[in-house]
Amino acid sequence: MDISFDSTQPKRILHVLGTLNRGGAETMVMNLYRNIDREKIQFDFAIHSTEKCDFTEEILSLGGKIYSIPRFTGKNFLQYKNAWEKYFVQHPEHKIVHGHMRSTASIYLPIAKKFGIKTIAHSHSTSNGFGISAAVKNIMQYPIRYSSNYLFACSQKAGEWLFGKYQFKKSNSHIIKNAIESDKYKFNITKREKLRKELGIEGKFVIGHVGRFCHPKNHEYLIEIFECIHKLDNNSLLLLIGEGELFDKIKEKVNKRRMSDAVMFLGNRSDVSDLLQCMDTFVFPSKFEGLGISVIEAQASGLPCIISHNIPIEAHITNLVKILALDQKPYEWAESILKAKDNSSRIDMSEEIEKSGYNINSTAKWLEKFYCDFSPI
Repeated sequence: MDISFDSTQPKRILHVLGTLNRGGAETMVMNLYRNIDREKIQFDFAIHSTEKCDFTEEILSLGGKIYSIPRFTGKNFLQYKNAWEKYFVQHPEHKIVHGHMRSTASIYLPIAKKFGIKTIAHSHSTSNGFGISAAVKNIMQYPIRYSSNYLFACSQKAGEWLFGKYQFKKSNSHIIKNAIESDKYKFNITKREKLRKELGIEGKFVIGHVGRFCHPKNHEYLIEIFECIHKLDNNSLLLLIGEGELFDKIKEKVNKRRMSDAVMFLGNRSDVSDLLQCMDTFVFPSKFEGLGISVIEAQASGLPCIISHNIPIEAHITNLVKILALDQKPYEWAESILKAKDNSSRIDMSEEIEKSGYNINSTAKWLEKFYCDFSPI
């Protein structure tokens, strides 16, 4: 097996993910990929899906390669393990594996290390949720803190949750801020008026949310909050961006409450930075988050943000953020949101975002140096 290193070629980093759709971890990796020096560093992806994803075409256009690994079901442990063994035999070009999929990282990272590959485990959350599935994941992911060369996390809370406080204090631990291209999010009145006209929401008080339709994002509670708002202000409108396993359930709830004319489901969008211009207030009542990158993007666009107390402190960058508890009644959230209604002047917060370390260029440069400093095998 030839594992020689050609210094004239970019170092190829393998990122391990579930899919390549517009989730938080995937979006973060893509932001870095677009801004890293691809003459020095190239990203490849091992995903647990055979379907074409949101970022598939862009990755291929940037020079990345995508490989499919069988989805782990619990019953196919040997098949899953053998798939990774075979993968690393066939792909000696990967000198670093950057694992974002934590549920099976205790399987694929030790295999990578067996092949002499450097490993990174990256935490993007603070909970697995509840139930038997969550309990199994908690058990499976415990060894990651000991089997990885480096421990990355999007926030202190996310790092301590996955790796433990003691391990995340060690010198091999790093917080990697989910940086954004802040210039893209600067408030633009022309874009706002154009898009509001295209969407047919001129003159509306628009409450916005960006996030996957899944348990942690708490869409059911968001709908209850909006129902209270709409009773007090029938000119209000809820704009929902994202897809997910609970999409149909939430849409059904909206229909049952006879609010279908006041709630817009836009699905997954590539123009989130523009759609934030259309909103008047951003609401984010998550049950748990590793960071809450959408909150940072909303602040960059100058939006008042009403968020749950579960959002890590690293996302509280500007004075646009107001924190509420999830044990408060939906009408209490509604009252706070309506107080933010008079927001005729949007302030440019991009400089504050950059000063807080969420500048994509500086983060990409740091990661580029980190990858390059690894000695070739």
